[in-house]
Amino acid sequence: MSYLHLSFYSAFTLSSLGLAFHRTHLISALLCLESMMLSMYVALAMWPIQVQSSISTILPILMLTFSACEAGTGLALLVASTRTHGSDHLHNFNLLQC
Repeated sequence: MSYLHLSFYSAFTLSSLGLAFHRTHLISALLCLESMMLSMYVALAMWPIQVQSSISTILPILMLTFSACEAGTGLALLVASTRTHGSDHLHNFNLLQC
């Protein structure tokens, strides 16, 4: 395994562990999701270089577009939940209530 693969795997693993263990605030969960998307973006951007093909060069741009949409939706949910509940603590949210 090269150092490049090790860095991508460790970045994705650390961000998923951060998402699993540090879920006190919604903003920290969103930051962990963004770091997961960033590590996947970098891996997809380096993949055509490693395989030496130009077929899948549009995939990183598509991934970056979906990541921007996800970030916008997450920030909109953060603002809406802060306005309705007063804070962004995840233990205040009950998803079963309307």
